Amino acid sequence: MTQPATPSWRKLPAALAGALLAGAVLGWFAGGHVATGVALVALAEVVLLLTRIRHQTLPMMPAPANVSPLQHDRFMTRSRRLAANLRDLRNAASQLPDAVVLIDQQQHIRWFNHAAENLLGLRRPQDRGVLLQQRMANSALAGWLRDGALEPLNDATAPGQADSQLNVSMLPFGDHEQLLLARDISHLNRLEQIRRDFVANVSHELRTPLTVIHGYLELIDPEDVPELAPVLSEMRAQSKRMGQIVEDLLTLSRLETQHQIADERVPMASLLATVRKEADALSQGRHRILLESTAEADLLGSPKDLHSALSNLVSNAVRYTPAGGSITIRWQREPGGAVYSVSDTGFGIPATHLARLTERFYRISSSRSRDSGGTGLGLSIVKHVLNLHQAQLRIESAPGVGSTFACHFGHARLLTPGGSDDG
Repeated sequence: MTQPATPSWRKLPAALAGALLAGAVLGWFAGGHVATGVALVALAEVVLLLTRIRHQTLPMMPAPANVSPLQHDRFMTRSRRLAANLRDLRNAASQLPDAVVLIDQQQHIRWFNHAAENLLGLRRPQDRGVLLQQRMANSALAGWLRDGALEPLNDATAPGQADSQLNVSMLPFGDHEQLLLARDISHLNRLEQIRRDFVANVSHELRTPLTVIHGYLELIDPEDVPELAPVLSEMRAQSKRMGQIVEDLLTLSRLETQHQIADERVPMASLLATVRKEADALSQGRHRILLESTAEADLLGSPKDLHSALSNLVSNAVRYTPAGGSITIRWQREPGGAVYSVSDTGFGIPATHLARLTERFYRISSSRSRDSGGTGLGLSIVKHVLNLHQAQLRIESAPGVGSTFACHFGHARLLTPGGSDDG
């Protein structure tokens, strides 16, 4: 008589342990969220096992006539152990601080945890089987779901808590199913606002004493105290640099709290000419500076902010390009809009630094930045100005070759010089 196949349930504890370990590792590399990674993997294992049981892809208990009482008892013990593991995994997923909603191929809600009740306003059991888009029809998530939820949604008002903000994303899962994940970021937003207020207040308070110090230093004639001439020169340079840092911090604080701009026509011909003159003045003949303008388009935006951003890129190129190098400023068309770029033959930037260049005070070489007079805030200001103009900053660089900083503006921001909207 053929012996029944040995059940494969005994392999499940090891498999579950391996999966949970993988979840912990992924959670750690995703920002130190070990508990979240473990809980998400636990949820995935629960759903996967239940799905397999539903479709009878796991080995079923052999017929009583074909097994001995001892085999039957062992199998029942393993079954009870597996059921207990499934309950533990389900409970772990239910206690996640992030909202988790499992939806099927037709977008019906299949399962959600307790956090989804608090943050998304879901209710059990009445919301099980309901269309997610229908349930979220009157919330900030409605348009995002209607458009396919392709990209994560940031700073969305929580349907279940009007005073909370969410970061929401949709992940593919299982057999044409999806997981909606929502994280409460209200506390992060509050901390960020506290940081912005602190920086703005400190910068404002430093402006007056620095102005006074710099003014008194200017009144001292080095010829009256020749032995202190080098000291006075260094003090003047450093007080001027500190004043520039304060001004840049105030500018950055304003840009961070600004959500829209008063659009005006920005004549690019005159702006490019101004940027070129500023570059020549800063270079003092040490570089070959070229201007290529073929776009024949003006911009719609803030003249002051755009001048700050575009001139910042040029001054950076002058500061970090050795004498004898060349700098090229370009304003040209591209598919879907126009691009302003600054290319140099400077030191170049290793690829490992490119992603962090727009962070406040991030420096590749601190000594080189200080010697050049940079504040470490220029590229952060550029990024925020471009965000307000729905534009993007792209950086290409290689050590020993040079760098290109390009600002890509969409077609909606372009105007015909001296005429109407370019579109």
